[in-house]
Amino acid sequence: MVRVAFSMLLLITSIGVAQGQEELTLKASDGLSISADVYRVSKAADAPWIVLAHQAGSSRGEYREIAPRLNQLGFNAVAVDQRSGKAFGGVRNGTAQRAATRGLRRSYSSAVPDIEAAMVWARKQTSGRVVLWGSSYSAALAIWMAGNKPELADGVVAMSPGEYIRGRSISKAAAKIKVPVLITSPASERRKWRGIFKAINGDRKIGFAPSSGGRHGSSALIASRNKSADAYWKVVETFLAKYVAKR
Repeated sequence: MVRVAFSMLLLITSIGVAQGQEELTLKASDGLSISADVYRVSKAADAPWIVLAHQAGSSRGEYREIAPRLNQLGFNAVAVDQRSGKAFGGVRNGTAQRAATRGLRRSYSSAVPDIEAAMVWARKQTSGRVVLWGSSYSAALAIWMAGNKPELADGVVAMSPGEYIRGRSISKAAAKIKVPVLITSPASERRKWRGIFKAINGDRKIGFAPSSGGRHGSSALIASRNKSADAYWKVVETFLAKYVAKR
């Protein structure tokens, strides 16, 4: 298993809330406090974790319906608010609000320290594997991070990625990835990630889009927002099965 070879200052505060969920505050490398929700189903030392990053204009609330199903699959999960975002499902993005107060940049690329802090935290929770999951712009960042920071992720789920990050080539980063990758999108967005998918070497990559329709980002897995959610879940579950230890 790949190990994190650097340290990052983390401020961690856990508050128990309903259904085993915990509210978590992390500290990014630039000192910004990051809001996150933890969905913990296993206390096993080698339990697999998934770090969940949201799409543009969104928040950690994007995963309120998705994370419990990941728990059912055997994964602990942490959904993080990035500084580029607003709200989802009535859940305000606390990280974005604090970044605005401090006058910090809130571009897509500026969210890298927020996701990185969550990955480092997740690594500290387990001797097992950690999967990085992104949605739209954060799907592009997940691929970029897996290629350029290989110590972070043991796998990538990229829901609707594209060349969305100014000054960062996602295709070039994809060519350096050494871990399994799943890319999904609506049928209409296949062209946005075709070059990225082609750049990933080896046969440990999966690309999926329904024959028609679908939904942008991780919302594709929410049945109330996407009538083809079951088809997406089937592909996601097949991809993630390799990360769950047989006991």
